[in-house]
Amino acid sequence: MISGLATGEAETGPVRVFNRDAAGPFVLVCDHASNRIPEDYGTLGLPESELTRHIAWDPGAAPVSRRMAERLDAVLVESAISRLIVDCNRPLEAPDLMPALSETTAILGNQAVPAEERARRIALAHVPFHDAIETIVTDRLAAGRPTMLVSVHSFTPVYRGVSRPWHVGIIHDEDERLSAPMIAALSVIDGVVVGNNEPYAPADRVYYTLERHARSRELPCAMIEIRNDEICDPAGQALWADRLATILSGIQEPGVTEGEAKATREKGIILRA
Repeated sequence: MISGLATGEAETGPVRVFNRDAAGPFVLVCDHASNRIPEDYGTLGLPESELTRHIAWDPGAAPVSRRMAERLDAVLVESAISRLIVDCNRPLEAPDLMPALSETTAILGNQAVPAEERARRIALAHVPFHDAIETIVTDRLAAGRPTMLVSVHSFTPVYRGVSRPWHVGIIHDEDERLSAPMIAALSVIDGVVVGNNEPYAPADRVYYTLERHARSRELPCAMIEIRNDEICDPAGQALWADRLATILSGIQEPGVTEGEAKATREKGIILRA
């Protein structure tokens, strides 16, 4: 069972790691697990009610990720600070790393963030989150353990007035070792509309975490986006977590060890299923 934080980590820490030594092949990542804003920042000029919206986090993504981690005996890494402070799933040069506008809401505390403050926020949340993933993946590969990365997100049913019909989307690039079997399995579920690179695609700059930690090593990876009205209560969260864990557990891709990846890079070949 998942129970608590990483060893030595405080409730106010910037990252949470569950099942650090899990035996399964999956490393799950939840980039937008929390809407917590450190006390120093107040509410960034927003009403408290705004901080429960999608602009501050991915509602439902954390409980789904945690149940999936239990089912899969997987490691789970969560960012524990709101993406309004710094978005851990964006490269440092991204214009929305500290969004001044999120959807249609102006973030007063993010208007013209000075360079010194940008550096402070990056050190506060972005660096420790990615350092945690880097350490976990490096250690697993050094031990020769199969490793596949899956990030879990949620999205809004309506974005800027446009309805989104998909119940779930699988985001991927040209490496389809995980995405293809996931899309195929989800597509046969009655009543489920599956997005293939919908509502986002890597070109939207949403694939940063997986590009940095998985694609750079030729490790299998995919991003899951669940429409957040599907996971707004424990029943929906359990349904989707169990559904996705069952699908992932049936994928027999053994992963790629660091030695295999290094040899492959030296040959100039990209591994494919």
